[in-house]
Formats: sequence, structure tokens, C-alpha cells
Amino acid sequence: MPGTLTFDALKKLVKEGSVDTVLACLVDMQGRLMGKRFHAVNFVETSYKETHCCNYLLATDLEMATPDGFASTSWQSGYGDYVMQPDLDTIRPVPWLDGTVMVLCDVLDHDTHSPVPHSPRAMLKKQIARLKELGFDAMMATELEFFLFEQSFDAIRKGGYRDLTPISGYNEDYNILQTTKEENVMRPLRNHLFAAGLPIENSKGEAEAGQEELNIRYSAALDCADYHTIAKHAVKEIAWQQGHAASFLPKWHKDRVGSSSHVHQSLWKDGKPMFVDGDDALGTSELMRHYMAGLIAYAPEYTYFLAPYVNSYKRFAKGTFAPTKTVWSVDNRTAGFRLCGAGTKGVRVECRIGGSDLNPYLAQAVMLAAGIKGIEDKMELAPPTRGDAYGKSDAVDIPQTLRAATETLRGSTFLREVLGDDVVTHYTRAAEWEQEEFDRVVTDWEIARGFERA
Repeated sequence: MPGTLTFDALKKLVKEGSVDTVLACLVDMQGRLMGKRFHAVNFVETSYKETHCCNYLLATDLEMATPDGFASTSWQSGYGDYVMQPDLDTIRPVPWLDGTVMVLCDVLDHDTHSPVPHSPRAMLKKQIARLKELGFDAMMATELEFFLFEQSFDAIRKGGYRDLTPISGYNEDYNILQTTKEENVMRPLRNHLFAAGLPIENSKGEAEAGQEELNIRYSAALDCADYHTIAKHAVKEIAWQQGHAASFLPKWHKDRVGSSSHVHQSLWKDGKPMFVDGDDALGTSELMRHYMAGLIAYAPEYTYFLAPYVNSYKRFAKGTFAPTKTVWSVDNRTAGFRLCGAGTKGVRVECRIGGSDLNPYLAQAVMLAAGIKGIEDKMELAPPTRGDAYGKSDAVDIPQTLRAATETLRGSTFLREVLGDDVVTHYTRAAEWEQEEFDRVVTDWEIARGFERA
């Protein structure tokens, strides 16, 4: 990702005293920023070359537990180190934190200094390289949807995550009046991210009370994932600074619409969009049709990377704008894949399956892999679905539970070929652990339903 500061510029700012802290960050399996806060002098003198972290950071769950069953690290192996190698092209200011800059790091094996295969950034880089060998560049954009709440993170946590109150009282989709009331969070978010070098387009109210959407201009695939991750982190920090909580949980209430993260994608060559064909009725090229056919054919196998938790699957429901079928349609928000910009130079495919909790590096990596497979095998795209896709009984279902998605992941010959057996096994174990943890819990619903009547 092109940063806004060169290393020489950073050294100058440190010498002047205007920067005193450097955040050296890796991206974990969950898509979160993890790392260290360096005194800026130490960073520019020595740590810009490399630093180290415990290798459990790519084998934990959301709670930072250390599950067994991972081949890459364990109690038996002693939980050694990874190398964090700063990508100096990603240096940028963090305007919402005084005197602070950020740099993203690649994760390397301690002994060989080779990329760790299951590192999210390395997984995406691998698919970008494969695409490059075919002569193409991927351009992508993600939509970030999330909820803002009246109370702070700490107040909600101390209250046991009960009685959650969104920041607004009604559906605020495109509503200017209601979103004006939320500008104490959203205005600094837009401006700070823009100042950090992210090509922010806009924010808007989404289709539920307290629900927001942040849109970032399309960019090269790795840049897109970096932008998404930094923006998601910023949403939480800036909301916290203003005394509010922001949540990317896909379905926080059974009666509320969920939050998604739609991924727009197209392929380019020599600066020109290759999904465009003016002679086609929809303006789509043969290349695009092969690519989309691959996306659709392998969607059940890679759904885990778009929906990685038990809660992710609560979002897939009829009549909620969250899809249930792996079909495509023209500008139709009931389908898993939507053809956008038909007949224009902006023609592209939007995947609507992913939730707000996805890791963008993993999601983009598997979709690129599926698209490449479609191109290599010259897969034929079925005709578009018309009307309400929810009612198409002959269409393939998106896996409806984490258990189902885990099994399609485990059995995917395609993903094992393009990602590697070790990588698929690693993430299959992560999926298994998430389900095991949930299965141990006695929920409030169970108690209320059966305490007296069972």
C-alpha cells in the first residue's frame, strides 16, 4: 500500500520531534492490527529492519486463546518467534493519535525469513502474483458496514453486552438529518483517514438504526485490503474517543438487519479495465464471464473466509439484503453476486456474501483464486438470475452454518491446490475451534426457553 511518508521523511519528523511513536503492525487471522508501539528514535535507528513477535499471533481466536491442533505452533513446540518485517512503503501518519505513525509488517519465518504461508497478507500476495503471471492486475473495493451505539465499549462490557442502544432510533439509510447527529464520529473518521492517505469516498447511513457505511475508492487489491484493515481499526478508536462503541459483529440482534462487507472486483491490464466489452449486451467481456463463473462455482468452498464465525451465519436471511444463494444477477441485491455498472466502463462484479467480520486479505485471496480458476478453465457463466433470488429452489445454497462451511473448506480440493494443504488445514482448525467454543456455551435463549417449561 502506498504510504504517505517515505522513510527519509519519517526520520526528519522524528528528528524534529513531531513524531515520537511508531506503530509496527501485522494483520492477524481475524483481520486485526497487532504489534508494538516503538519509540520513534529506536524505530528509525534499528527496528525499521525487523522486530519479533510470538508465533501464536497467527494461531489464536478472538479471545487470544491458544487452541491446540495447529501444526504451525503449539505448547509442545514452545511458541517461538516470527519476524515482523516493516514494509517501509506503508508508512503513514495516524492523525487521530498525536505524534504517531503506522507501518504494516510482513510476517516471516524466524529461521528462513520466508513468508509465513498462512499469514493473511502473504496469502493475498500469492494470489496477486499468480494473477500477474496471467498479465492482469486486480482492482478492488470493500464496503465497511458497522453499528454505532450510544454507550462506550467499557460501559457495554460492564453491562454484560445487554440492553444495547444504537446511536439512532430509526432506519437511517441515506438519511441526512440522522447522520448529521452522528458527525461527531463520522466527520473525524472521514477526515483523519483521508489525511492518513486512504482514498475515502463517503459515508452514509445504512438500512438499520445506528448502522453506518464507509466507502473507500477502488484500488489495487493489496492496497484495498490494507485500507480496509486500517479503516476498521480507526472506526473503533475514533468512536471510543467520542465515547461511543462501534461494532462489526454481523448480527447483533435477531430482529435487526445485519452488517455486510461487499467486495467489488475487476481485472485490469496496462491501466485499462479488462471486464469491459462494448459489443456485449451487458458490456461484459469474455474474461469477466470466466472470472465470475469461477467465483460462483467455488463460493460454497470458500464461504468460511467470508463468514468465519458462528454469528456470521445469522446474517443470511431472506428479505434482509443478505444473500442465501450463489447465483448472479444484473443490479439485483437479492443475489450472492451482483453485476454492477452494466453497459459502462465501470462494469464489475460485487460479491455480497461476506459479512462485516471478514478478514479482507483472506476474502480477496480466495476470490481471486476462484476467479483465476475460472479463467484458466474457461468456465462458462450461467444466465443471470432474474427476480427474487431468495425463492430460487434450484439455485445452490450458500452454506448456512459454520459447521457446513467448515466441511466445504475441509473437503475443497481446489483450495488445497491454490492455497496449500497446510494453509487449508490451519484455517479448518480455526473454524473447528470457533464451533467447539460456541458449543460449550449455555445461551440466554436456552435458559429463558427451558428454565421453567422444560
